[in-house]
Amino acid sequence: MTLTFLDGPMGSELERRGVALPAPAWTAAALAEAPDVVAAIHRDWADAGADVHTTATFRTRERNLAGTPWAGRADELAATAVALCRRGAGAGATIAGSIAPLEDCYRPDLTPDDDTLAAEHSHLARTLADAECDLLLVETMPSLGELCAATRAAVATGLPTWSAITLGPAGDFFDASQVADALRAAADLGAAAFLINCTPPDLISASLAALTRTLPQAPIPLGAYGNDLFDGHMGWTAERYAAEARRWVDSGATIVGTCCGTTPAHLLALRAALESPA
Repeated sequence: MTLTFLDGPMGSELERRGVALPAPAWTAAALAEAPDVVAAIHRDWADAGADVHTTATFRTRERNLAGTPWAGRADELAATAVALCRRGAGAGATIAGSIAPLEDCYRPDLTPDDDTLAAEHSHLARTLADAECDLLLVETMPSLGELCAATRAAVATGLPTWSAITLGPAGDFFDASQVADALRAAADLGAAAFLINCTPPDLISASLAALTRTLPQAPIPLGAYGNDLFDGHMGWTAERYAAEARRWVDSGATIVGTCCGTTPAHLLALRAALESPA
């Protein structure tokens, strides 16, 4: 089995390196105020063995920048994010443009109406395509409706699209049947892969195992990248994380990476563990 390795988090790495991430701009602020650190983080993920590199565009939208010093600069900062990702990852790297939820990743109740979802996701998707991303990564979607809206917008650019949901801190945003529904919906809309991200690694394992039982033959490739954020699901050393990720691969995942709270050491351990015999 050939595995593809995603990179890891930008936000928690910026915090680890002392860069301020003021709400609501979050990582978008670093694109303007600490571009060299952003590029260095991308370089570190490349050195750790990432095959696919994710742009720091999680909050490069006007709704997130309104009332901040960076208001009116969303498109500029999105293009900057792509350029910094390419600079750090190096020539020939595969660049994935990140498309995140419009509101809070862990508040599906805040999901805007369908017209707003369509307009704003289409705008960012086109901006990232115009900046010459290689693929679009719809990620951390907390609801089926927003997953579909963002995936539809990304696929419309003509770029390959990977679509990812988050199960939330307690793993209860999607039950087993709803994860299968999300996979089917993403595939029907033209996504090239379906992933679970920003979820505790053990909850990802349980969800992928259940998905495999429900759909033994997934219509598109599967993937996962977990976080180390939540009480009761923290303390994921690099070695423990890599061991858990092997369970994802056993359930059919062929795209693996890391998410918030992990470090390049986790990706190094992940590659070492998964590229060696079980």
